Amino acid sequence: MNTKIIGITGGVGSGKSRILEYIRNNYNCKIVTADDMANEVKEPGQECYDRIVALLGDDILNEDGHIDHNRMAAKIYGDKDLLKKVNSIIHPAVIGRIKAMGNEERERGSLDYFFIEAALLIECGFNDYVDEMWYIYSDKDVRKKRLKQSRGYDDAKTEAIMKSQLSDEEYRAGSDVVIDNDGEFELTMKQIDARLGG
Repeated sequence: MNTKIIGITGGVGSGKSRILEYIRNNYNCKIVTADDMANEVKEPGQECYDRIVALLGDDILNEDGHIDHNRMAAKIYGDKDLLKKVNSIIHPAVIGRIKAMGNEERERGSLDYFFIEAALLIECGFNDYVDEMWYIYSDKDVRKKRLKQSRGYDDAKTEAIMKSQLSDEEYRAGSDVVIDNDGEFELTMKQIDARLGG
């Protein structure tokens, strides 16, 4: 069996999590998200832990020695230079780990699909690695509404995140497939099934 590797990307609030949940429940696949991987590489004993603690200080640790995400976020929030340094530690580790997992699944060949979800897939050069890059599209206003309901974000916070991400045109240019997740989820499911033969 040939395991197909598919990248899933798109702006904040485009509905990637719901789409991945649908895929997880209906297809023979494995899904990794860059966020989960980024949390794993920061665990004690993992490849980024010592370097991040050395960079940010051990006041980012909680009582059991794990990195406290809120303390870490507070420290790098608004400090572009520090954020850049943290990303230069975490991103290569996450990319390396995801690719190693994908290669393993390709060799094993027991899955139909291996999905990688991250907002920065295109920027991190994953186009050369995946078999297909999917862009999950949703209109800005739809995304704002979703983020208000699901995460309690106000428009200003959503706008700031959107500005830091690729534009719709850039996502489309870097993707092989566009999944329109703007309306009824039934329509989104049909598009996914058409692509995956479900």
